[in-house]
Amino acid sequence: MNIKHSKYKNTGILFELLVRQITADTLSGKESKATPILKKFFVKTELGKEYKLYETILSKKHLSEGKAEIVINTIIESSKSLNRGSLKRQKYNLIKEISKHYNVDEFFKTKLPNYKAQAALYTLLEIYNSDNLSNPDQIIANKISLLETLTNKQVNEKQVKDQLLEEFKSYDQDLRILTYRVLLEKFNGKYSSLNENQKMVLKEFINSIDSTPKLRAFYNTKINEIKSSLLSLNNKVADKAVKIKINEVSNFLVELGKTANVGNDDLVNLLQYYELLEELTNIHGK
Repeated sequence: MNIKHSKYKNTGILFELLVRQITADTLSGKESKATPILKKFFVKTELGKEYKLYETILSKKHLSEGKAEIVINTIIESSKSLNRGSLKRQKYNLIKEISKHYNVDEFFKTKLPNYKAQAALYTLLEIYNSDNLSNPDQIIANKISLLETLTNKQVNEKQVKDQLLEEFKSYDQDLRILTYRVLLEKFNGKYSSLNENQKMVLKEFINSIDSTPKLRAFYNTKINEIKSSLLSLNNKVADKAVKIKINEVSNFLVELGKTANVGNDDLVNLLQYYELLEELTNIHGK
């Protein structure tokens, strides 16, 4: 899943545009309506707290890659303590307030020099505060953008990929943080742990994150193994209704084509098939 950047929801951009509007109004010799708006929405509010995260990124320059990585990780962790519901409401009300006094299209037309860095930070904060499994390539691209802003030099993409893979691997031995992001809605909180086959699937998914052919080959191999196991179990099942259901499931187990990518839904399906196989084996496999 890709996160789409929105300048209307980007706290850093909203703050900077308000400051620029105050400057423009003042130079025109008129009282700025943006001044009370800025005070109302950025003083002692969740928006104000989140803006401090953007300010930190924009105020740091010429850092080493190590220090830049620490800054980014600290900002991401700090963002998790913010009230996401309050942030959403305050952003909505802020845009509503701006639209009362300014033409919104004109207000957002201003080009900002730090737009790319602000967009990258917005995207990372949304990714790391979401329950959905996001596209690793998007994480890598936006981390590189921030690292290059903080270090003022080009960053090695492979090194960032390796760091991201290590980050995924270090969650814990069951990879539950990553797992539950994918399975939360699909499995509806039903399972408290993963079986060995499910752990193997998740580890392979992470390790092959930048290798589509390898992951596709792994997926197709496991699909065929599950199908074979289900058909073998079906011979031991006496209940006709269960036999029919197993045959129906087996018909869904189809290999991916030579050019197909393994998506999040494919991953979830594979995990669910292994859950079903384990249940059937416990009941009928003995």
